[in-house]
Amino acid sequence: MATRIIFAPSRRKLLLGAFCVGPLAYTNERRKHMKRTNKIAALGLALTLMVSALTACGGNKQPSAASGGTESTAKSSASSGNQAASGSSDSTKLGSQTGSIDKVTVAIGQFAEHGSLDNCREGFIKGLADGGYKEGENLEIIYENASADSGMAAQIANNFVAKKVNLICAITTPMAQISYSTTKDTDIPVIYTAITNPVAAELAKEDGTPVGNITGTSDKLPIKKQLEMIRKVMPDAKNIGILYCTSEVNSEMSVKEYKEAAKEFGFEIIEQAVTSPSDVPLATDNILTKVDCLNNITDNTVVNSLDIVLDKAKKAGKPVFGSEIEQVKKGCVASVGLDYVLVGEETGKMAAKVLKGEAKASEMKFITFEEADLYGNEEAAKAYGLTLPEGYKEVSK
Repeated sequence: MATRIIFAPSRRKLLLGAFCVGPLAYTNERRKHMKRTNKIAALGLALTLMVSALTACGGNKQPSAASGGTESTAKSSASSGNQAASGSSDSTKLGSQTGSIDKVTVAIGQFAEHGSLDNCREGFIKGLADGGYKEGENLEIIYENASADSGMAAQIANNFVAKKVNLICAITTPMAQISYSTTKDTDIPVIYTAITNPVAAELAKEDGTPVGNITGTSDKLPIKKQLEMIRKVMPDAKNIGILYCTSEVNSEMSVKEYKEAAKEFGFEIIEQAVTSPSDVPLATDNILTKVDCLNNITDNTVVNSLDIVLDKAKKAGKPVFGSEIEQVKKGCVASVGLDYVLVGEETGKMAAKVLKGEAKASEMKFITFEEADLYGNEEAAKAYGLTLPEGYKEVSK
């Protein structure tokens, strides 16, 4: 028997209503949503126009993207008067402790490690601070020591250039010569210190002006004052010995000047050259047989071996005179020399001027120092039966 399914009239109406009413309801709901959206958009536009109007009336300008429109930049500009309005940026500046000085990286290349050169470095950093550059605030320092090795000094200079430092401080003649040669094709300025004769080192012209983007301070020895002091301490002495390294042009010039000045004080200078630290012991033994005393100059190779020289001289009963305070501290009898911390400070101040753009290294004459102090080591003098001149500054180990 076939089965028929019969829909009741009420059921057919219900289904028809569902299909007819649904689309209409959806259309009405969409219209309502669009009206609400349009109202919100209109309200947003009105608010935007109001804010723009208020801003125009106030006349305040915000930093542009080119001027580094960050919160810190805005604050710095506000505290600098109209700086923000002119479009400049302080995003690369530090805070109030250093004013508006840019952060910089300074490389210090030291040829050897001994007291006077360490004092130069210490003074240089202090001079930078006096000039507004303080380590840990707006100054990063990279320090390297060549251990009296020219090959290592060249590597150090190349490394500084590769790091694109803002300035190189070269301590001693060899370090300055190598640094200058390495930076010739760059815009990195070199500021040197502890150089006896920049002209002889071909880093300055006869009038004191630089040969390039390099300048600094000279620690030229007060040779006549030194010889005068030795004559007072050793009135009967005739021969003074000087050890020096042939690779240091400043040392050769110092020996020449000593020879020229020695006659005035009744001395003869006996020189002994070395080519490396390994030569120093034998050279010392040799020269001690020919002289009444030794006079140690600022030769880096010899100063690095000063302990050996002093030990051998003591055994031979021959006093050693130094050229600066640190050598006297080690055991030299006396010295008319410079305060190397002060020398370093003046060098640091020169560097600060270059970093701030107040001066160019290529236009600054090197500085020399006229004043020198008499330093004496009473203990060392008594060991040789010597009496120090009046007015000396006592220096002990």
